[in-house]
Amino acid sequence: MFTIGTLGAKTGTKIQTIRYYEQIGMMPKAERTSGGQRRYRQQDLDRLAFIRHGRQLGFGLGAIREMLVLADDPTQPCADADSIAQRQLVQVEQRIIRLEALRAELQRMIVECTGDKVAQCRVLEILRDHSECLTDHGANDGDMA
Repeated sequence: MFTIGTLGAKTGTKIQTIRYYEQIGMMPKAERTSGGQRRYRQQDLDRLAFIRHGRQLGFGLGAIREMLVLADDPTQPCADADSIAQRQLVQVEQRIIRLEALRAELQRMIVECTGDKVAQCRVLEILRDHSECLTDHGANDGDMA
């Protein structure tokens, strides 16, 4: 049996995140000691490691939830898991395209900046006037994390 602190340390997951996963049903409710402390089994550790790895690969909680349902029933077709991974790959490829466009835009801004006074700073000028940008980044691309 593991404490929540041990579970967190073994998986690199914050205690608050483990509690959240319990709250939203991705992790089963932990057994409790008579003093009310959570206790976890090896299968809970394995499940949390699965969730954590999925998050590291960029999967959203919805996709991870779908995969947990599949993992909980090994008789289901693997094609379903493949489909979820394929959707994630498409999202990653789209994000890479946006990031490459952003990189090119930033490189252009830097090259065009003469380094003189702020009044003539090309970087600041482009940031003030979105029409100066070569690409349409969308309003939330800076929030891709």
